[in-house]
Formats: sequence, C-alpha cells, structure tokens
Amino acid sequence: MNEMKVTLKGLTCANCAGKIENVLAKMAETEEVSINLMKQEMTLEYKEGVSAEMMQDAIEKTVHKFEPDVEVLFQGEIAVVESCCSCGCGCHEEEETCGCGCHEEMEEIHDDCGCSCGCGHDHEHGEEEGFGKAFFLRFGFGLALFLAAVFLQEDTLKTVLFLGAYLVFGYDVLLRAVKNISRGQVFDENFLMSVSTIGALAIGEMAEAVFVMLFYQVGEAFQDYAVARSRKSITALLDIRPDFARLVKNGETMEVAPELVRVGDSILVKAGERIPLDGIIEEGHAMLDTAALTGESLPRNAEVGDHVLSGCINMDGNLKICVEKPFGESTVMKILEMVENAAGKKSKTEKFITRFARVYTPVVCLLAVLVAVLPPVLGLGAFSVWFGRALVFLVVSCPCALVLSIPLGYFAGIGAASSCGILVKGGNDMDTLCQLEQVVFDKTGTLTKGKFSVTEVQGDVLKLAAIGEAMSNHPIAKAIVEAYEGEIPAAENYQELGGYGISYVLEGEMVLLGNSRLMEREQISYEKANGIGTVVYVAKNGTFLGHILVADTLKENIKTSLSALKQQGVKQMVMLTGDRKETAEAVAKELHLDAVYSELLPENKVEWMEKLKQNSLKTAFVGDGINDAPVLAGADLGIAMGGIGSDAAIEAADVVLMDDDIGKLAVGIKIAKNTRKIVNQNITFALGFKILVLILSVPGIATMWMAVFADVGVCVLAILNSMRKKD
Repeated sequence: MNEMKVTLKGLTCANCAGKIENVLAKMAETEEVSINLMKQEMTLEYKEGVSAEMMQDAIEKTVHKFEPDVEVLFQGEIAVVESCCSCGCGCHEEEETCGCGCHEEMEEIHDDCGCSCGCGHDHEHGEEEGFGKAFFLRFGFGLALFLAAVFLQEDTLKTVLFLGAYLVFGYDVLLRAVKNISRGQVFDENFLMSVSTIGALAIGEMAEAVFVMLFYQVGEAFQDYAVARSRKSITALLDIRPDFARLVKNGETMEVAPELVRVGDSILVKAGERIPLDGIIEEGHAMLDTAALTGESLPRNAEVGDHVLSGCINMDGNLKICVEKPFGESTVMKILEMVENAAGKKSKTEKFITRFARVYTPVVCLLAVLVAVLPPVLGLGAFSVWFGRALVFLVVSCPCALVLSIPLGYFAGIGAASSCGILVKGGNDMDTLCQLEQVVFDKTGTLTKGKFSVTEVQGDVLKLAAIGEAMSNHPIAKAIVEAYEGEIPAAENYQELGGYGISYVLEGEMVLLGNSRLMEREQISYEKANGIGTVVYVAKNGTFLGHILVADTLKENIKTSLSALKQQGVKQMVMLTGDRKETAEAVAKELHLDAVYSELLPENKVEWMEKLKQNSLKTAFVGDGINDAPVLAGADLGIAMGGIGSDAAIEAADVVLMDDDIGKLAVGIKIAKNTRKIVNQNITFALGFKILVLILSVPGIATMWMAVFADVGVCVLAILNSMRKKD
C-alpha cells in the first residue's frame, strides 16, 4: 500500500471537494481517498505496482476538472534532507525545490518565506481570505451601479446599469461556469447560480438577479473568511513546533534544526524559549509553562533530574537538557501529528453527509426541471411563472452549508479539546466520547500516582526500617528510605529472606523487617495492620515493635474527577488491575467504583473488557502502561494518560489526556457533547430551511431572496455556529 499526501491550495468549496473525492475513490488504482478541507489537504492510498507519476497526473486532472484555480502541490516530490533551510522545516536542500526563497544563512530565521513545500508551516501572506481591498473595490463599484439603476427612471440606461452591476458582481461566476461546462462539469454552484440569475434577467427580474449575485459573492467571501479564521485558530493552537535547538558541543552552543539533534546530545534552553526536544534536566532549574500541552494555566517547577517535554516554555532561568528522544518521536511532534490528522478521520455523520450531498444536488435540479416544464404542460399556469419558481430550486440545490459546516464543527471541537490538553484523534472518536456510559480504569498510574510512599507508621520503627531497606532497590524500600530524613548507619549481617523480608544486625541486636509470614515463622506475637497498601512489620530481638504501611496513594482530586464523570452520564465505573485483591478492593471501596477485578495479566484484562462490552454500554478504557495497549485497542474508546503514559499506550489510544488528570475526561465528554449538539443543529437548520424554501417555492411563496439565504446565508450561519465555544 502506497500513500500520497497532496496540498490543494485554494480549495474552499465543500461540494467540489466531495466530487473530487468521489471521482478519485472510484478509480481502480485507488484504495482510499480523503480530503481534509480545513487543511486543504488530500490523503490518497493507492495499490502496489501503480506508479506515483500516474496517480499524480490523475489527481491533477481531476482537481482541475472541478476547480481549475486550485494549486495542486505533491508533498511526495519534496526530498527530505538534512536541513539547511533557514525556516527550520528541514525539507529542502536547494532553493528550486520549493521556491520559497528563504535559504540564506542558518542564523537568519524567515517566518514568512511563503514556503509551499508541505513542511507543515503555515506560511501565508496577504490579507485575511474573503475580505481584501479587491473585494471592497469591486463591491463598492458594483453597488454604486446597482443603486444608480434603482433610482433612474429611463428604461434603457436603467437596463444597462443593472447589467453592468450584474457583470461586476458575477463575471467570475459566469466564467467558471462556462469553463466547467466545457470540462463536462455541470452541477456545480457556479452553473446553478449562473442559470438562476440569467433566468431572472430573462423574465425581467433584473434587480433580483443583481442582488442575488451580490448576496452570493458577499456570502462566499464571508464563508472563506470564516473557514480561514477557523483554520488559523487551529494553526495558532498548534504553533508549538520549535524553529531551532541550541546544541551544546565542546563547551560551545550552536543553533541547529531540531531534526539534527541526536539522542544523548545536550541542548541549552534559555528563558522565554520553547523546549525543542524531550529530555532530562542536567543543569539549572526553572518554571515551565505547559499550557500548550496540558491546557493548565499554572506553571510547574522543573529541577535537575526532572523529565521535560518539548513544547513547554521555559519561563525563567537557563536549562541544560540531555535529549531522550529524536525530534520525530518527541511530544510536540506527536501532538502535531495527532491533531492535524484528526480532522482527516471522518465521523459517520460526515461520511453520510458527503454521500447525501452527491445525491441531493442532482435530485433538486431534476425537480427544478419538472417544476419548470410539467405544470405549464398540464395547463396549470404560464411557463414564465413556473420557470421563476424553478430558479428558486436551482439556487437551493447547493449543499455547501452541510458539507462544509459539519466537518468544521468537528474540527473546532477537536481544537477546543486540544486547548484543554485533550487530544482526540478523529471525528468518530469525538462521537464515541459523547456517548460514553461505562469507563474501565487501570489502577496504577491512572487512579493512583504510580509512586509508592509511606502512608502510616506505628511505633518508633522508621529508622530501623530505613537502615534495613537502604541496601534494596525495591520501590517499597525506596519509599521507606525517602520517608526517613535522618542519617542512616550501616547494617551488619544483612540478609534477604525470600518471600518473607530481610534481617540484619544493629549494635549486636537482630532486626527483622517483613510480612506477616515472617512474624509467624519467627513466632513473634504481632498486631495485624489494616489499610490499603503493603505492610512492613518490624521486630527486634524477637519483640514486635510496630509496622509501616507503604501504598501507591490516590491521585489528588480523583474522587471529584469520578463524580464529574457521573454528572456527564457515565453509568458504570470499573477497575481492572494486576494488583493484589485486598489492595484493589480497598481502592475500589474508597472510590465507590461499581466493580473491581484484580490480579489480572494483560490478556486477562482484554478478556474482561470483552465481557464488560456485552452489556451494550459504550465503553472506554483508561490506562497508561505498555501492558495496557491491547485493552486500549479493544475498547470502544481507548484513553491514554499522555504525560507519563508509554508510547505504545498513546499509539493504541483514541484519546490522550496530556496532563494525566482523569478530571479532563469529564471536560472532554462535555466538549464532545457540545460538538455533537452543534453538528445536529447545523444538520437540522440547514436541511429544514432548504426543504421549507423548496416547498414554499412551488406555490410561489418563496422568492429568490429567500432561496439565496437558504443557500449562502444558511451556510454562513452554520459555519458561525460550528465555530462557537465548545467547553
């Protein structure tokens, strides 16, 4: 299977995008094709043995058949080389490969180089799409002609001025219609708008024809502006890709492209700069702004030994960081890839609307012909009357309000979730998220912190335990040593007692540390401890002194987070864990979970997930470890804890919570529900209004003005509705 990514610069018509997608999908050489209108990008998979040149030729011909002015840029043609590019995109060596003209010295950074090489940067020039100087000059001149024609009384001059205003507003629409007809493309918005307005001129409704074209152009400009604004808001959200990294070698620093830094290299990040690669702090300390990754406004402190993620901003101080991952596998690149690809993964609603649009337009056009011809033939009125009513059908037949606003709604929802540190990988996942009724949790690292700490000490035993545990690397031993803040003397005759604990000698006295079995084996009378976690009993010279309780503590605000999930409609909450039964049941009881299954291997978790899904509830699994990847993939919705989660878990998941906060899941569900609500509103409003106008046009109640509003006006309102705040 081969994949090709194509930039379709200037493609804004959702109807035409659907037709391009449909034609290419029907080719025998094509496996799958998807156009992301928000990114103006096409992803096409084609069969083995088919040449890339042949597919490129077919794509270019198909795109230009429907959209002659769209620029087709094949990203696969750009050779990926070690970067000498001053804009930091690392995708071209010679200036001729992209024509951006930005290849000067590496020290010079050209943000606005106009690069169109597909490197992922949004290098745009000029004014906001839709409303530029040319539009206002054209609008002002055409409006002046139109108003002069309205107020003049002399018929000939009045007609000339109306025609002049009509051509000012509609010359490009007419030209595109003629070009498309010559290419065999008839049922597009240019043809429909041309026929309807020329028909209006023919039956003497000159003012209506001019105003319809004027309104259409204003609506199209506003539509382009709204789409461009939405696209730029997402681009700004994802503007976390670093331009350079300060590589430290032999005591000197040099600015290089992040792609050139290798694992194990050291980089310097100064105050105010964005961290370019994931790593561990070697020198320095600073406060980090993590809002771009997690959505959290409060900065966090970072010191030597702490892991830091690319995309965070160093607010103060200089940091020397040892790089842990190559740039392509860094957190910032994963975020960019997931969010940018999300808009291309269509929901079932989007796919249905795309298929519906392909049928809707020709059906309405056929009805228009019947309305124009059938009633006059049956003697129900003059042809001119029914022809005027048929023109209304033609104007309403363009489905752009649906085909554009629905994906834009999902795109905006995915962007809103991203700004809160919730990465949703597609529109279909957004739909599933809003329908969740059952959430299944892993325990360690998900409901708990994933780090052991001392939660209870009975008796004066902490020092004795720390002396014995100082020689062990076990997480429980480390927790006890960290809890004791004093100086730890060396133990004598240290022994590990497999399955029981340890023993050592201190100042000639025998000390025992271990579980209840150790106390029973040594016939030491002890007081059994009750609590969540692992118990370490301490005895000296055969006398019980006390115990220490070590546990993986619950995350802060976890109870509040689970309560918020209940409020968002989650009916059932379950825990699957490999931990021992007593600990798992104690955690489940404290958190008021509906069910708990413990001492499970990864394959057991998958089996239990299949059983839990049999209750017909939409089910999500939330986990963070590499052993959670299989069950994440098996759930209706896999949710990974991104900050500490393994790469395998994040890859298998459909949703990633970047700051490991379960509370964000409730926020994500709320955003998903609001997104779905807006999508449903757009479908109901757009279809309902179009159908109403079609019905009212038959008896002559609906006018051409209403028809234009049902097309362009409804589209603009649907787009504005899609861009509403989701959280």
